[in-house]
Amino acid sequence: MARGRQAASRQNGKSNAVTKSGDGSGGDLGFEAKLWAAADALRNNMDAAEYKHTVLGLLFLKYISDAFEAKHAELQAQVKEGADPEDQDEYSASNIFWVPKEARWAYLRANAPQPTIGKLVDDAMAAIERDNPSLKGVLPRDYARPALDKHRLAQLINLFSDLGLGAPADRARDILGRVYEYFLSQFASAEGKKGGQFYTPAHVVRILVAILAPYQGRVYDPCCGSGGMFVQSEKFILEHRGRIGDISIYGQESNYTTWRLAKMNLAIRGIDAHIAWNEQGSFIKDEFPDLKADYVLANPPFNDSDWRGDQLRTDKRWVYGAPPAGNANFAWVQHFIHHLAPTGLAGFVLANGSMSSNQSGEGEIRKAIIEADLVDCMVALPGQLFYSTQIPVCLWFIVRNKRNGRFRDRLGETLFIDARKLGHLRDRTHRELTDEEVARIAGAYHAWRGDSGAGKYEDVPGFCKSAKLNEIQQHGHVLTPGRYVGAEVVEDDDEPFEEKMARLTALLKEQQAEAMKLDRLIIDNLKDLGNG
Repeated sequence: MARGRQAASRQNGKSNAVTKSGDGSGGDLGFEAKLWAAADALRNNMDAAEYKHTVLGLLFLKYISDAFEAKHAELQAQVKEGADPEDQDEYSASNIFWVPKEARWAYLRANAPQPTIGKLVDDAMAAIERDNPSLKGVLPRDYARPALDKHRLAQLINLFSDLGLGAPADRARDILGRVYEYFLSQFASAEGKKGGQFYTPAHVVRILVAILAPYQGRVYDPCCGSGGMFVQSEKFILEHRGRIGDISIYGQESNYTTWRLAKMNLAIRGIDAHIAWNEQGSFIKDEFPDLKADYVLANPPFNDSDWRGDQLRTDKRWVYGAPPAGNANFAWVQHFIHHLAPTGLAGFVLANGSMSSNQSGEGEIRKAIIEADLVDCMVALPGQLFYSTQIPVCLWFIVRNKRNGRFRDRLGETLFIDARKLGHLRDRTHRELTDEEVARIAGAYHAWRGDSGAGKYEDVPGFCKSAKLNEIQQHGHVLTPGRYVGAEVVEDDDEPFEEKMARLTALLKEQQAEAMKLDRLIIDNLKDLGNG
């Protein structure tokens, strides 16, 4: 135990130095990882799923306290002009959570060495929920439990204390947002398959967002997990000189614990969103039945067999056919279509089987959707991208009506992109796509769409192909990109065929002769061993 604490203490020192010297601007790319290593060292034998709430709850508390203190200092400087630093309305007017004195980070840090620190944190969380109705039921309140080592809790508080310290308010928020997002990904990795229930890898989300380009309008995710789709959408807005608030966010989640993560994740980014929870889920109890979204972004559960489809056989959403009770894939597809505005575009993740399966009527539903000319683009991804599964998956992009707006130029056409060869292994089990690869995929789409500044589109053998409806019909309404893009062109090395054949044949004979020598050597060695 003592050795573990010493190691954690050493790591704490390193991590604090990193966060103080780096301003979170992105130049110091390793500070999130170093901070994670220090925090993970304090986990000891605690299960990752349990520890997640301990750590993320503290990060959230640090964020709202920092935002409050920055506003408090601003008001303090304006007291002579009539400002009141203890007036809650001053904070709500600036979309800042009110933090009572017993919940402020400075107070908790000062009391971190006390054996009662767990109860003090629980009381702080309760006080924040009491004074901020939008956070009711969101924050974790089990820091006083006996199983949580209070010495390690104090170390976590100290570890996070310098995070964002001294940076401007907007930069401090960005630092905490980056750390929160990075920690979410690490907890998802640690939890494996269960982690996939609340987290979609950021590079996958970036492909969806880069293709959809949600500059403004209503964005909807009916299975929103921890809110990563919305975070990336807001990042896209800011990167393209828009403003947070240019899009309206609507999300629903059936897992209460995950819903709490989403609420904190969005709040720490300063994102105002309508995130609903009920245990029945979007199929049974749709919290936004009349919503028509400009963009749908989603990563629904793959091949969900427990979606209670037998209760919804005649639902009005099944315009293209009743989905099989044993697989929710095409229930999700039609739910997305149902919620799209007339000019809406949906991008979502599905298991590869959705592109070709003919079981239980799925082929007929897919055929009906294709014949209605709703399929805009299909992207095949490599395997090992997700924490919940090692299998490769695909991205679907659905247009509500191609006769509207910029979609008119591609009536009766679908773009196929085969990205299965992209990405690199981050570790033995997880693959990542680089920013350049994400840009290549999105760039091909926007060039195909003829969007300004995207360049001229051309089919690239082995990577992308624009196919007309009759070609898709010839392939039996199968949407697997590999069927359309063909083989990658191999550059000619200019060596004449006859010379290449002669060279390769000679090389083969040399290798065969060498193999025979090795075989004889092995046999002789075995005989020597037998005689010995």
